[in-house]
Amino acid sequence: MTRRSPRAGAAAAAAASGLAALRAEVGVPEGHDPAVLAEAEEAASRPIEDGLERADRRDLPLVTLDPAGSKDLDQAFHLAVDGSGFVVHYAIADVASFVTPGGALDAETHRRGVTYYGPDGRFGLHPPVLSEGAASLLPEVDRRAVLWRIRLDGDGVIRDVDVERAIVRSRAQLDYVGVQAALDAGTADEMLTLLPRVGALRAELQVQRGGASLDVPDQEVETHDERYRLVYRAALPVEEDNAQLSLLTGIVAARLQREAGIGLWRTLQAAREEDVARLRRVALGLGLDWPAGTSYGAFARTIDSRIPEHAAFATEATTLFRGAGYVAFGTPEHPDVPVGAAHSAIAAEYAHVTAPLRRLVDRYGTEVALAQVAGRPVPEWVVAALEALPVEMASATQRAGAYERGGLDLLEALIMAPRVGRTYDAVVVESTRSKEDDGEARATVLLTSPAVRARVVGPRDRLRAGSRVRVTVTATDVERRSVTLELADAG
Repeated sequence: MTRRSPRAGAAAAAAASGLAALRAEVGVPEGHDPAVLAEAEEAASRPIEDGLERADRRDLPLVTLDPAGSKDLDQAFHLAVDGSGFVVHYAIADVASFVTPGGALDAETHRRGVTYYGPDGRFGLHPPVLSEGAASLLPEVDRRAVLWRIRLDGDGVIRDVDVERAIVRSRAQLDYVGVQAALDAGTADEMLTLLPRVGALRAELQVQRGGASLDVPDQEVETHDERYRLVYRAALPVEEDNAQLSLLTGIVAARLQREAGIGLWRTLQAAREEDVARLRRVALGLGLDWPAGTSYGAFARTIDSRIPEHAAFATEATTLFRGAGYVAFGTPEHPDVPVGAAHSAIAAEYAHVTAPLRRLVDRYGTEVALAQVAGRPVPEWVVAALEALPVEMASATQRAGAYERGGLDLLEALIMAPRVGRTYDAVVVESTRSKEDDGEARATVLLTSPAVRARVVGPRDRLRAGSRVRVTVTATDVERRSVTLELADAG
């Protein structure tokens, strides 16, 4: 889970110079070099029949489901009842078919690692001619894809999987708000009504395995009477259902990589007991009832991010799981399949394969799965790159996180500037003793409205994790991206 950057509109325009400085500071790449653009243009212009063996699956009525206005469409799906169970078809953009190993575009994607998202836009892993054009699964056009077919039993348990290169044609570009409204009104297409059913089954299995899934709300900037305010955007149920299709595909991809004895898994350390205890205190401070015998995963399913206190809890819960990374295996340096390398939130071995337009590792993991199912060796260009990918992705995700957090800090400072002197209700989400051990603590507090997370210093007995406090905004500094708070008088 990650804290997402806000959509900022005019607020981001007012902070344009600060955001540009932030990108330079953290090393976010912006434009692409001419050689990269030229290679991408050439790749985009190639005929769809690229010489690779592909199934023609244009008969399959796939649809995409993303935020409204998205252009970089990695995935399309189709669901059907299969006897007493279900069959999931999941088409993923075949990015590898556009990237020549060792070429300028390949080198640039390794330098970038990911697509970078900020308040003023996105800075893509690939040039737009590919990510928003020839490689994107846009509606009513033929596209190259890697098509997964996953059969589930009536409880959502995986029965078997197949994966192949294909030519597909998405029938519609759907968005979360529209699909949720249709589901709620009972007017959704019959195929779409299977999405909540499959999503719920997979989410329940995740909890049973000891995992947890939590919709983290967006922090957004709204305008009102020519002023700005930070709010939480409630996640829709259909977003979690859609995410479960991606998690399902990542789990079966990891299984195929295990069978092949080579691959790259996404890993996440288990939550520490002291962090779970701290989060319980945060829940208490927010007025949420987390029964003593209920696991985090089960409690997380009760969170409704449309409620401000729940949204604040979900945002803070992103700190529960630390140590995300990647582990490569089947290489000369690390030949053996790793032991204990699961993703703790998913509670399963897991590989990234579903977002190749936005994440470098996905096209490598996909090639391993294709090779394993076809019974052929993994391509040498994949094997040669695996060992370096965990370090490359760690660097890229660190940059992306710094940019997202810095952009949020910048807009918090910008939006709170007119509110200096005002006092707000807050809950303490983290507290540490001061170095001087003078009875004071340095704490992080969360305001539910406006949606701000900031630091405050004060007496330890008032700044215990989970405590409710009143804080006053005493200063903001847009250039330093900071908001300064002080504890208001008790009572």
